[in-house]
Amino acid sequence: MAFNTSSKPIITEVVLLGFSNLLQLQKPLFFLFLFMYILTLLGNALVILLIQMDHHLHTPMYFFLKNLSWLEIIITTTVTPKMLTLLISTDNTISFFACALQGYIYFVAGSTEVLLLAAMSVDRYVAICSPLRYTAIMSARVCLLMVLSCWLCSFFSISASMVLKAGLPFCGPNIIDHFFCDSGPLLEMICSDIHFLQALDLAVSCFMLLSSVSVTTVSYICIIITVMRMPSAKGRKKAFGTCTSHITVASLYYGSSIFIYIKPSGSSSIEFNKIATVFNTVVTPLLNPVIYSFRNKTVKEALKDALRRMQAALHSEV
Repeated sequence: MAFNTSSKPIITEVVLLGFSNLLQLQKPLFFLFLFMYILTLLGNALVILLIQMDHHLHTPMYFFLKNLSWLEIIITTTVTPKMLTLLISTDNTISFFACALQGYIYFVAGSTEVLLLAAMSVDRYVAICSPLRYTAIMSARVCLLMVLSCWLCSFFSISASMVLKAGLPFCGPNIIDHFFCDSGPLLEMICSDIHFLQALDLAVSCFMLLSSVSVTTVSYICIIITVMRMPSAKGRKKAFGTCTSHITVASLYYGSSIFIYIKPSGSSSIEFNKIATVFNTVVTPLLNPVIYSFRNKTVKEALKDALRRMQAALHSEV
């Protein structure tokens, strides 16, 4: 730590305790999380490549899915490498700037994902409730504007809070009982009144999560009503089939995020928060390609076509 003119210590580095209470499990956890991280990167990168290369996947649903995969890569890469380092290294420090930057990127990307899930539910609503106007409504320009809106809304919301915090003195304690720089512990390092900032962070979390959940809920209520009016059982099954992957992914992310960030202070243990955060940053990004893509018939056909093209290219070189 350094000191300012008022002799209050100014934080220059932060100590992350990580999983210090699980000393016997740290090496197994390292290999488990490393394996999951590699699979997450490969799975989401494969989804992005398939959607980019196959013209059959150049539709609004897969455009949103490609952006979702990019967000998953950003979120898990922001948190997992440092978490892996904590599991195998005795050096559990991180510079204050890197700590603040990690938290900032994580929350911007996470908030964008929350809003993107709502945009994806609107896409499913239009596809099922207004199929004849789907192409006209969900044009490439509209889809791009929806994704940009998700990013800009998240960027300005998180940046406003970050700018207010940056102008305040951080003087400790500089120990965070977590494996990444979460917003709550960073607030506790500020040596001035933080009630307004706590209220602001809660308001931003509520706005992002509850607005997204509300849009998704209303969309699916309308979808269910429309589907139940379909005369054909096969048509109903097909319509619901296009929604199951999205609602599964959305439920996983909404559930863990609400548990972590929208709850009374002290209502859950630190260890339980760590588990929920692992779910958000490691498990969900790994499951998304499986749930949303590789169970999808169109994506599987695109993967088979890509493999056939690769095989044909290899044979032609031989």
